[in-house]
Amino acid sequence: IEHIVALAVLMPIVAGMGGNAGSQTMTVTVRALATRDLDIYNSARIIRRELGVGFINGVVFAVLIGMVAGFWFRDPNLGGIIAAAMIINMFAAALAGILIPLVLDRFKIDPAVASAVFVTTVTDCVGFFAFLGLATWWFRVP
Repeated sequence: IEHIVALAVLMPIVAGMGGNAGSQTMTVTVRALATRDLDIYNSARIIRRELGVGFINGVVFAVLIGMVAGFWFRDPNLGGIIAAAMIINMFAAALAGILIPLVLDRFKIDPAVASAVFVTTVTDCVGFFAFLGLATWWFRVP
């Protein structure tokens, strides 16, 4: 039962961090689209760069939050689970934050108006599924 309490406490951290990362990437992408700094010719390079930044941010925050959670709950396994979920979610946030505005722009939908709800949904779903899925697998919760 103690794992279930810890998971409930830590779930919003994973979702919140993913949402913040996705919003930041989305803001940069929407601005680049508005100023025409992002186009079909340089989109692959910018997507790779943003995914790299998302992965690095995920690793940095995974180490920090994983260590804090491991010490706080006196369970290094739990720290590892939240760390892995953080990396997965931050990477997914970067991917969603850049691809969703690009797709909306391609369909002539203003990405400044419509992107946020999609990015938040992606980061919440990926974060919860990654965190709870890893915890279920690791702790063998039925």
